Amino acid sequence: MPLALLALAIGAFGIGTTEFVIMGLLPEVAGDFGVSIPTAGFLVTGYALGVMFGAPLMTVLGTRTSRKRMLMLLMGLFIVGNLLSAVAPVFAVMLVGRVVASLAHGAFFGIGSVVAAELVAPQKKAGAIAMMFTGLTVANVVGVPLGTLVGQSLGWRFTFMIVAALGVIGLVGIAKLVPDLPKPAGVQLRHELAAFKNVQVLLAMAMTVLGFGGVFAAITYIAPMMTHVAGFSDGSVTWLLVLFGLGMVGGNLVGGRFADRALMPLLYVSLGALALVLGLFTVTAHHKVLAAVTIALIGALGFATVPPLQKRVLDQASGAPTLASAVNIGAFNLGNALSAWLGGMVISAGLGYTAPNWVGAVLAASALVLAVVSAALERRAPEHDVAVTGAERRPAEPVHH
Repeated sequence: MPLALLALAIGAFGIGTTEFVIMGLLPEVAGDFGVSIPTAGFLVTGYALGVMFGAPLMTVLGTRTSRKRMLMLLMGLFIVGNLLSAVAPVFAVMLVGRVVASLAHGAFFGIGSVVAAELVAPQKKAGAIAMMFTGLTVANVVGVPLGTLVGQSLGWRFTFMIVAALGVIGLVGIAKLVPDLPKPAGVQLRHELAAFKNVQVLLAMAMTVLGFGGVFAAITYIAPMMTHVAGFSDGSVTWLLVLFGLGMVGGNLVGGRFADRALMPLLYVSLGALALVLGLFTVTAHHKVLAAVTIALIGALGFATVPPLQKRVLDQASGAPTLASAVNIGAFNLGNALSAWLGGMVISAGLGYTAPNWVGAVLAASALVLAVVSAALERRAPEHDVAVTGAERRPAEPVHH
């Protein structure tokens, strides 16, 4: 794997850390600014919304810029956002800082996925995408727990200063290691938008929303579920999230390895198993050891879907994949927001802290249904495509060989 992938992974590590570390620092931030915990929660919601809207916006703005330069600009935006959060005098300024940092998120992973795939041979594309996403998964194992510990010991502002420094390292790495790949000739915004007319692209994005939504339906409410149902202490939640992060790392690497060989079978297995494990979590959540094992499995199965789904979008929008790739990253965050809302609704309805697991199981099962539909449509399409492609290409073939 090229060294350039390491630079992309470092950027992904910084982005993953800043996205999730705020969840562990909400009490400190709320206390410092004199706002309630629900109000401080807007720092999470604002970031997620910034990713959703920023992914297509920043990608469209960057259509006239080389991918390497755009990645550098996005890292610059990420650094500015985190520095703004670190020095914010009032809550509103920190919220702005979070949104500024989030604008870089979707476009960085979207454009980064395209660049990673172009750096390697066709049969290694999913592995290269997974290598970049390893930065995001490792952030949950190392960056988030360490960032939380630093924030609680030295102050949350120090954490955001460190994250900004990670952004600087990522920026320098991209500048030094990522080659300035030429943009495909003749690709304009209308070509990027045309990808959304492809039913397979839309189905892959819907699978992303529902599949990853299944994961976050359970994980968003992991703290009350583990303390009130499983009987863990409050301090145990940190290492349970580390277990989840380790599962994510393993699942991401396995997904990257097998997506290049058997993309759709991998989606069937991972989504089907994810739905089953989430359903079982309503039972295993009552037992400490089984709950811990289940959390790691949810991380592994959930992130095993990321490389194949991202590669599926790149393959189906192969002529102009950058915008579709970035929007698919926004789809992950849409899944997070949707599932957190649905999980909150079933808890508020009095169905208990394990009820979000059923929500997650239904979402993952729905994603599996879409995967089966997508494959069925693809099996029906080739005959038509071959006829059309043959008719288009025949006149261009040379008469003499």
